[in-house]
Amino acid sequence: MTDTSDFLPTQPPDALAGARRPDPAPLNAVDLALPLVAPARRARVLLVDDQPMHLQVLRRALVADYQLFVAASGPQALRVCREQQPDLVLLDVVMPDMDGFQVLQQLKGDPDTTDTPVIFVTAHGGDEIETQCLMAGAVDFISKPVNASVVRARVKTHLTLKFQSDLLRDLAFLDGLTGVSNRRQFDERLALEWGRAQRNGTPLSLILLDVDFFKAYNDHYGHQAGDVCLQQLASVLKANLRRPTDLVARYGGEEFVCLLPDAPLEEGLAMAHKLLQAVKQQAIAHQFSGVADVVTVSLGVATRQGEGSAGATAADLLALADAQLYHAKHAGRAQACGAVLQPVVAAS
Repeated sequence: MTDTSDFLPTQPPDALAGARRPDPAPLNAVDLALPLVAPARRARVLLVDDQPMHLQVLRRALVADYQLFVAASGPQALRVCREQQPDLVLLDVVMPDMDGFQVLQQLKGDPDTTDTPVIFVTAHGGDEIETQCLMAGAVDFISKPVNASVVRARVKTHLTLKFQSDLLRDLAFLDGLTGVSNRRQFDERLALEWGRAQRNGTPLSLILLDVDFFKAYNDHYGHQAGDVCLQQLASVLKANLRRPTDLVARYGGEEFVCLLPDAPLEEGLAMAHKLLQAVKQQAIAHQFSGVADVVTVSLGVATRQGEGSAGATAADLLALADAQLYHAKHAGRAQACGAVLQPVVAAS
């Protein structure tokens, strides 16, 4: 049996690097994308094949330009996709235990990987197999034995398309005034994170935040100043939510919402108080506020606490956060209130 230990995806990218091809001007992720969407990191490409020799050929063609990950089986490929979120996958069709079509089906069925482009690589040529690959959801098809120049060209093309698509999606999900996520993005992420929390039995916290006496601020300082104020607050919220999985979005008007996956109530409340203080420290003058001479916020925190919230829905979580925000407002504003979402008992 061939030893594939040298190709395990847990190795750092540098461990996969061999002799670099002598191209005079290697491409990188920035060259492959529009200026507004190019990631600061190198593009990530996953190579999947059960034959080490074929992995080596692909690696040599691409190692100079991309951060590479490899997998020698379908299950390994799925694990790397979940953990590393590659930008593109080059996937062998014929593999033992789980073939490329089965791998692609699982990738398409997972919300985290459904948009990851896949190029099939196979020794089986002909129109029939190529059509089958494309109908399964692959973005392209490369025949073995592979030509290094063709591989590089196809990879470059599909990464360019992916980054352009990412840009358009990002623009569709951004609030035009504040630059943070919009309500549409929040709704989609809430559904996604709620489903993940249900599957894994993990907590999920949500913070609903409202600017205190914002109508008075607009009335006395003007709507243009009000817009600037919201922009400043959005920057503060975004700067304090540092985990990659956290989300801050403009919920509507002067309301913002923060989504905190894997955060129990105590962490949600701690973040709410941190945001409360961070906004105060901005010292945005508000002489017409009823609680302070600077802009303040009130916050409501709601948490899905693992199995303790059985039967509840994402809408219930949002409603609880709204109720806690109401409590914070009626308790004097400029404070945070929170609660755990209780299980919903079906009527007998």
